[in-house]
Amino acid sequence: AGFIKSPLSQKRLTQDSVELYCEAIGNPIPEIQWWFEGNDPNETYAQLWDGARQDRVKINATYNLHSTSTISIANLTGDDSGMYECRASNDPDRNHLSKSPKVKWIRSQANVFVIERPEISTHVAESSGKLTLSCNVSAPHLTITGHKWIHREKVLEEDNKQDAFTSYTINGKREEHSGVYECVYEGNPEIRGQVNISVLPQVTAYKKSEHGNEGDTGVLTCKNPSFPDVTTWSWYKSGHGVSALLENASGRYIIKSSGNKTELRILKLDIEQDTGDYLCNGTNSYGTGNATVNLRVRSRLAALWPFLGIVAEVLVLVTIIFIYEKRRKPDEVPD
Repeated sequence: AGFIKSPLSQKRLTQDSVELYCEAIGNPIPEIQWWFEGNDPNETYAQLWDGARQDRVKINATYNLHSTSTISIANLTGDDSGMYECRASNDPDRNHLSKSPKVKWIRSQANVFVIERPEISTHVAESSGKLTLSCNVSAPHLTITGHKWIHREKVLEEDNKQDAFTSYTINGKREEHSGVYECVYEGNPEIRGQVNISVLPQVTAYKKSEHGNEGDTGVLTCKNPSFPDVTTWSWYKSGHGVSALLENASGRYIIKSSGNKTELRILKLDIEQDTGDYLCNGTNSYGTGNATVNLRVRSRLAALWPFLGIVAEVLVLVTIIFIYEKRRKPDEVPD
């Protein structure tokens, strides 16, 4: 057996995850095992298995033409620092309890250094129509090679400064730029902080006015593009100066809400009962926002009115022509 890919040493922060990869070749196909030795001088190598360390260790292996194995450890702690060893062997006696294998296990090692996660203080300041987001990391001993500001996986700004403090300025109001922003300290390991711009729900209607035919199903939709997500949606029907709460249990109303979107379906639309304004109300931990949707219900015969109007116009024109022809004086017959 021989290695064609070996695990690489890595630095990680506490609460992060790490992944080590090993690949071996041989005939017959070799088996791969993972072993660990901690930094304690009295600690010896111990074999790792899938589900070890309170199910934080996951091992995936495939044996097809050659052997590949990946070990991943989630939610790292300081005790996860140490030497990780990938062992491979294709000797038939490799796992025999009494016999020693003729061909010893070959080994490839990698160090994993788990560093205590530094604390990042964040702040959002608003003045003169601008928002200033800032991060300050309390770990000057770490090597910082630059900064990035990221929003929705898009890089907004980056630099090569080595400062512990970094900031990003946005032109506009808080309500227009709510969301999760990340300040990234580039280096080994990479450090990320999170700055939240939070507002009450900025609820908007998908369409401010909806139309439906009598007897059909009407669909009204509202959404919330702001952060954080809406936790509770509700619908109201306006009429005579009061608003009535609509519920699924009422029979004709079906309300479906998920995250930042809500939908109201009205079964068997009625011109008298269902025409009017509907209020969608969204609530999160910062407050409440709402929007109004106007619903117009048309008669089933509404589609015929244009046709009937054209027919009526034709009949009127024919009648006028007929009367005109009857009343017109006959032409004089020449002598």
